[in-house]
Formats: sequence, structure tokens, C-alpha cells
Amino acid sequence: GWHRKAGEPHAEVHAIRSVTHTSLLAESTIYVSLEPCSHHGKTPPCSDLIISSGIKNVIIGTIDPFDAVAGRGVKKLMEAGCNVVVGVLEKECLELNKRFFTFHNKKRPYIILKWAESADGYISPSQKEKTAPVWVSNPYSRQLVHKWRSEEQAILVGTNTVVEDNPKLDTRDWTGKSPVRVVLDKNLRSPKDFAVWDKSVKTLFITGKEAPQEENIYIEPIDFSGDIARQVCEVLYRHQLQSVIVEGGAQTLRTFIEEGLWDEARVFRGNVRLNGGTRAPGITGRPFLKKNIKGNLLNIIKQENQDD
Repeated sequence: GWHRKAGEPHAEVHAIRSVTHTSLLAESTIYVSLEPCSHHGKTPPCSDLIISSGIKNVIIGTIDPFDAVAGRGVKKLMEAGCNVVVGVLEKECLELNKRFFTFHNKKRPYIILKWAESADGYISPSQKEKTAPVWVSNPYSRQLVHKWRSEEQAILVGTNTVVEDNPKLDTRDWTGKSPVRVVLDKNLRSPKDFAVWDKSVKTLFITGKEAPQEENIYIEPIDFSGDIARQVCEVLYRHQLQSVIVEGGAQTLRTFIEEGLWDEARVFRGNVRLNGGTRAPGITGRPFLKKNIKGNLLNIIKQENQDD
């Protein structure tokens, strides 16, 4: 079983409902990556269902950090006579639920920085060379990025990326839902006839200007003389967005890096040499994964304080 959507039945419910011979449940062991909930939220308590189903053995990967649970599910199960084991494959479960944990523990979304850089360390060519789009990464890497977009709740870019590229910020090269679009646009310079204004997807404009709200368009003013990334995180948290992939450009990426507000960076290095232009951001962290994607090197780096 797995939790398919917020407000719908949790993984435990799907797992128990899938059992044809329910008499076997009393002899069963249920394995969950996250502590079963014990409160009435959008769905009934999973701990109550486990108890009423007669399951006696419960193996839990990690305790739920959500204030309404946080050990209460384990307590309820043990008081009902269940054998409960906590901490099995805990590191793997923390990785699986990293967005959820970050959102509830740090009160902000899980932040992924993503960019592609040339073999000589540039993120984009100089202005005089921009007569046509220059692809640093290959088609396989670009398709992988669309897969990543489908896995996150929001995607964020800065004004220059919108003005120069008119991006759709969708998942057209992969199956799955397109993320909420977030545009960091101090002066609302994004042209109104560009894709980010098409209202097809919920879109947040984080800006220093006042503007009327529109259908599926949210104007979110912040103070650009303060800590920009921190304020962005507050806006995304208020919109209940548990994860965001920041796709640039260089100035926007550096804003998050300089404020220390990022959890992992996914960096492609292509074979193309630009011989000048905008330098790719510098980032220091713990190497997590290196992989060759049809000639592009993918390097995933995590913050030093992040779990494996």
C-alpha cells in the first residue's frame, strides 16, 4: 500500500484492504516507513485500523514528526497489545520521507537546486553569444529533469530565466503532474503574454510590487532588501508546498546558496565548452551520487547536515 494523495487513504489502509483472507491479518506483520497516525485529520487514524484489524506486529521505520502524531501512534498501538519495533531501515525511511520531515521540522519546503554547467564551468553563454538557445545538457538529462519536476510540488525560477527563455516549467517530456510555478520577480517584469501567466497551473509571483490577484495567479509581496530566500520559504510554507526545485538562473541559485537554504544540489556537467559567459554557482557539501547520463556527468550534493 502507498499514500497516493493528501486527503486520501494512507498506505496502511490500502495494504489492509488488499488482503483477501482477512482472517490472516491476526497472524500478520505490517511494515510502515512512517509511524501510523493516531488522530482524526483528513483521514481516520491508521493506528485504530491496525488495532481493529487484529494485526499484532508493527514494524516502523521512523517516528512521525508531525505534532499531532509524534509518538502517539506507537503509544496507542503498544497500549492495545501490539508488538512494536521502531527504527528499522531508519536512514532509508528518512530519505524516502525527506520532504515531509523537512516541512514539519524546519517549517519550510525541501529545497533542491538544479543547474547544468558547461565543461569549462559556465551556466550560460555571454549575452553577445545568445543568438540561439545553447543546450549544455543532452536530451536524456533534460528528460530526467522533467521526471524530477513531476516528483516535486513546486518549481522556482528568477525573472531573467523567464524573460530570456519563456519557459513553460512543466512536465511535457514525462508523465505526471506539473508542479506549482514560482517566479521570483522583484519588479514584475515577466511579460504578460509569456507561458508563466497562462493560468494553466497555479503560479506564484514573489515580488516587490503590488498587483491584483487573478485566477490561478497569486501575487506574493516580500521585502527584497531582506533575506530573500528565507521569505520565499515562508511563502511556500504558507501555500503548503513541501518541496521545490530551483532551476535558476545563476543569481537565484546563489541567493539560496548564500543564505544556506538548500538541501541538495543536482548539477549536470556537459561536454560543451562556452569559453565565457555566466559562471555556474559554487557550492560546498557532501557528495551523495555521481552518475553518467549518456555523456553528461550528474553530481548530487547534499548539505553537510542532511541525512543519507
